[in-house]
Amino acid sequence: MNTSTHRRVAVIGLGAMGGAMAATLHRAGWDVTGFDPSDSARAAASEAGIATTADLADVAGTAYAVLSLPAASMVETTVPQLLAAPGTVAIIDTTTSEPGTSKHMAELAEAQGAAFVDAPVSGGRDGAATGSLSAFVGATDGALKAAEPVLLALTGGKYSHIGGPGSGNVVKLLNNVLAAANLVSVGEALGVAKAYGIDPATAAASISEASGGSKVSANMYPNWVLSGTHNSGFSLGLMARDAALAVEVAAQIGEKPALLAAVAGQWQEALAALGPRADFTEIARTVAPAITPAGAPSTSPDN
Repeated sequence: MNTSTHRRVAVIGLGAMGGAMAATLHRAGWDVTGFDPSDSARAAASEAGIATTADLADVAGTAYAVLSLPAASMVETTVPQLLAAPGTVAIIDTTTSEPGTSKHMAELAEAQGAAFVDAPVSGGRDGAATGSLSAFVGATDGALKAAEPVLLALTGGKYSHIGGPGSGNVVKLLNNVLAAANLVSVGEALGVAKAYGIDPATAAASISEASGGSKVSANMYPNWVLSGTHNSGFSLGLMARDAALAVEVAAQIGEKPALLAAVAGQWQEALAALGPRADFTEIARTVAPAITPAGAPSTSPDN
């Protein structure tokens, strides 16, 4: 495997997460080139001092590449193009992708003398902007070693090596579907509290100090739901996709998680009511409209 340590990195996908990761790598002293077909995404990256290109071929063979893409299908078409020129050391895929795709990409990269790791991340745009993301890593030991310089820059060492290729994807999907379930359950519980005349913020704060507490009750509901801001930066469409994909991945190996499947169904209902561009915290508007300033959705979603 190529052991070059040259600090050149291409960031593929300059949306909210990819753009923030590119800026973090740039501040950490990496020579960053960002790719995105969107003019506005490239312009935003350029304002942060990052070199950009609209042609993926320009970054083929770059020593390191970080992928931040909307779907596994885009990973499948992007990786071969990055490997089309020699020089790639490691591709770090932060996309919430699918385990089968990651296994295939890891085999493809290895055949070219490069490494591929699935490293979907948690921590949102704030974590991406501060280099404090957490990552669920699926990789061989050798691939992880090759990718480690970039992982350290993005996470500060806060990553877990779950297992072989694809395992990071599985655990990230399970993380997201659990968060999806918690967003529903906390919303319903706070709705009950309000029906009893209890301030939902007081109930959330009290629960967060007890055994039923979570990041959802302690942070997401107070900061984004009860405030009515709904500005987490993560879309309802993406969370609905992840919840459905988690159930699908389970079904592929014969597992039937009934509660998680029911939760995924609730997210599909919210998606139909609010549209994919709604913030994912707006699920509260369908499961507990009485506690959200905007109330229940009353108009057709903007699809």
